[in-house]
Amino acid sequence: MNYHAELVAELNLLNQFDLSTTQTGIKIHHDASPEVIAAAQRLFDKGLISQVDGGYLTDLGHQAAEHSQSLVSILTSPVALDTTC
Repeated sequence: MNYHAELVAELNLLNQFDLSTTQTGIKIHHDASPEVIAAAQRLFDKGLISQVDGGYLTDLGHQAAEHSQSLVSILTSPVALDTTC
């Protein structure tokens, strides 16, 4: 399965959440890009966030955000190359 633009928008939105606390949510304002507004709607419909305009992560949303943020961390970490060969 390839990542398509809608999936990337959802992942980008999940990456905006602070996973260190459940007390912090996000707010998608009415003047956000249509892609971000649509991504929030899809995440809400999937039960990952508590409000159509952001809110807080649900338990499932927290798990999804953890995985998404971990993947970004892995893919953006410098790679140590073995040059001794």
